[in-house]
This record gives sequence, C-alpha cells and structure tokens, in this order.
Amino acid sequence: MPFPTEETTPPVTKMYLAIPALPIVGETSADSLLYPPPPRGVEPRTGTPRQVSEDRGVSCSYDPTLFRGAAVYYLRGRPSYAYALPGFLARESNLARRCALDVGCGPGRLTVDLAMYAAEVVGLDPDGEMLAEAVRYAEERRVRNVRWVQGTAEEILPLGLGRFALVTLAQSFHWTDREAVAEVVYDLLEPGGVLALIGHEVDARPRPAGPGAPSIPHEAIQALLDRYLGPERRAGQGLRDIPAERHEEVLARTRFGRPEAIYLEGRADLVQSVDDVLANVYSMSYAAPWLFGGHLAAFDADLRAVLTSISPAGTFWDWPGDTEVLLARRPVS
Repeated sequence: MPFPTEETTPPVTKMYLAIPALPIVGETSADSLLYPPPPRGVEPRTGTPRQVSEDRGVSCSYDPTLFRGAAVYYLRGRPSYAYALPGFLARESNLARRCALDVGCGPGRLTVDLAMYAAEVVGLDPDGEMLAEAVRYAEERRVRNVRWVQGTAEEILPLGLGRFALVTLAQSFHWTDREAVAEVVYDLLEPGGVLALIGHEVDARPRPAGPGAPSIPHEAIQALLDRYLGPERRAGQGLRDIPAERHEEVLARTRFGRPEAIYLEGRADLVQSVDDVLANVYSMSYAAPWLFGGHLAAFDADLRAVLTSISPAGTFWDWPGDTEVLLARRPVS
C-alpha cells in the first residue's frame, strides 16, 4: 500500500540505489544464528482497549480487535520488501553490533531480517497474537538476538527499552499519533541514529514484466468485500481512516525535519497461490476473519471461485511495488 498522498504535495524525486553486499554479524552459516538468548520481552497482554496516561507523554488508545485472527495469515499473505532492504538499513544506520527497534513489528519479518546485522533487535507490537507469531517465526529461523515487547508506539519511553541506532516502522506509522511518536523516537535514537518509515510504492516507476502468471485481481476482490462487508472499510471497532497528510509533511514539523525518500527495487518474482491470496486478504485489518461473522465460509468459497475462474492453474503474480524508505536522522551533535 502506498503512503497517503495529497494532490497539493509536490512530487518526490525517485532516488534508486544499488546496494552493495553488507557482511552480517559473525559467521554466515546457519549455526551462527544461534545467539545466546537475550532477556525476554514482557508477556503478551490481553483485555479491553487501554488508555495511556497523560504523564507518559502521549495519550492514545489501542483496539485489540484491530487484527483479531489476522496474525496467522500475515507472513504468508503479505508481500516481502526489496531483497536489499535489511542490508541497506544496516549500512545507513551503522548497525553492526548495535541495537535496533522495529515498531509495529507484527509477526516479525523485518525484525528477524535485521537481526543478522545487529547485536539485538527489539520487536514492539500491541497485538499479542502478532507477537506469538513473531516468536514462532524467530524460532523457525533460529534467530535468538531478538526481544519481543508488547506495547504501543506511544508507550515506548515508559517501557524503558534503551537507545537505538535504528528505529523502523514498516507500514505501521499511519496507525500512530505520528508527530508525537516521531518526537518520542527522536529521543530514543543515539546521536546519528536513523528513523526509517517503510512501505510499498507501486507508482514509483513503470510496472516491470511479470513471470507470466495473471496479476492478482484486486478490483474483483474489493468488489466481493463490498458485497460481504459493505463499501466502508472496517478497522476493529471503527472504520478504517487513512490520514490524508503525507508522512514527509508530518516529519517536517518535528525535530527530524523533512526525510529523504529512497526507493529500492521491489520483488517482481512473487508468485502466489490461491491460498496465498486469501491469506493476504485475511491479513488486512479491514478483512480480518472475525468481521465476516457466520459468513466467513461463504466468502472464502466465493473468493476461491473468483480466483480459479481467472487463473485455472491457481497461480498469480503479486507485484507489491518498489520499497519506499523515508529516512530521517538525529544529528550526531
């Protein structure tokens, strides 16, 4: 999903980088990923939406139904970022043997990828189901220099997580009180530290040639969602509200100033099965399984029918776009 745009916002220069190889910390064999276990994060919390007290700096509420039931679909359904992304972030932040924080980490894909370059990576997310998937994924990848903490972006300071060379928010900044969270992150960064806002951008350049499979029929999927859930997109207990103001404009009002926009070549080789496409749909807050109530099985069957009518072979090309990285830095002094 591209970052929100406004017609009045001046176009951003597209800067593509060729990223040289960056050595990971330690040896490169699978056994080298067996790091000594770090201190564990707090246990996942459940319950009703909680209010962060004003004396913690930022007031916010979190709706625990936002991604209810979606976590198990996330890693399978969400398209990957550019191959070069983890190494690029590590180089920009001089991350080797230092620490990173991934805010809104979800099931931990980027968190785990960054761990190869860092002394430790902390994954922060308010959703206990997402963190359970993150723990499973890190164990599957045999990565131990990660720590999982449950909490919102607005709660970072009172959690006492330490200082970081790199803080990332991958398709999660729009869920936060953006200006306030940026100021909190500024205080968490070491001098010279980097804030990276990451997303997919389908319009950064002409669509590349695909591998031959038909594209995912996004319009047909949206029409079916309209039929089952209505034209207004849900988000937990409310409606989905994408902020109109671009992230760049928000950061420009903070101590970071206007960020630099970098584009990394996206993956044009992603081929998805019917089950993969369904997983992508169910990983979205506006199509989380619980929203369908007793109609989930019917929706599932209808969507499968739509997909197989378009691709009898059951394969689809998933072009997520290039990876957009908005980089902002805390000055060295």
